[in-house]
Amino acid sequence: MATPISLTVGKKAPAISLLDQTGSTHTLASHEGHKVLVYFYPKADTPGCTQQSCLLRDLAGQIGDTTIIGISPDKPEKQAKFDQKYSLGFPLLADTEHAVAEAYGVWAEKKNYGKTYMGIVRSAFLVDETGRLEQVWYKISPKDTPAKLLEALGA
Repeated sequence: MATPISLTVGKKAPAISLLDQTGSTHTLASHEGHKVLVYFYPKADTPGCTQQSCLLRDLAGQIGDTTIIGISPDKPEKQAKFDQKYSLGFPLLADTEHAVAEAYGVWAEKKNYGKTYMGIVRSAFLVDETGRLEQVWYKISPKDTPAKLLEALGA
């Protein structure tokens, strides 16, 4: 098994080009000039992922022109239902092949109830206006994601 990638502050953020919940291609490069919070969550419409996404939705008015982007292995249709159910209002990207998750080092072996499987390690990354990693939070909790974002932005 390959050694997982661990990104560090100051490095260029890996490129992102994935379908969003509307079926449109969404790229990280299209946000150059703005900060972007990229957060990875295991599965749409599960308790932790819902809490994390709704908390981020609720602080969107406090983060200026910082963009929020959520990424999970779910298909665009499932992301669309998740967005509609909770009125999230930001891009939810479908990383069904987990290529972007691997590039960010968040696709890893997990254990649950004695079962080992590959999945998303909940993590978040604040990308600066030039596409570099300003903050890196691996294994972040749902409730810590918005708090760390606000702290990093000085909001």
